[in-house]
Amino acid sequence: MDMTYYDHGTAAERWERARQFFDAKEYATAARILGTLADEVPEQVAPRLLLARAYYHSAQLRRAETELRTVIEIDPVEQYARLLLGRTLERQGRDTDAAPHLRMAAALSGDFPEA
Repeated sequence: MDMTYYDHGTAAERWERARQFFDAKEYATAARILGTLADEVPEQVAPRLLLARAYYHSAQLRRAETELRTVIEIDPVEQYARLLLGRTLERQGRDTDAAPHLRMAAALSGDFPEA
């Protein structure tokens, strides 16, 4: 892979650049930056979660699913990752697979249904 503007700078500079592209709804470009960044700091949840969000918003649902499952392996109580994984699976027509993640996300956020 050739080095481009997106690949230059410190991890912090690339994180900021990726966030700017994400905020500008340039999800594919944000994902390109975040992919290498997430690999450099595999123990950190934030870059991988933003990468999953970029994949989700650019309809790269299998990639989003993979990243979200990795986030959940790192941090099993990451509420937003559970929610987004549920939504990602729903978008793929996998409602049965989505249900436990959506229930867990609701429980983690304290959003319990009325009895």
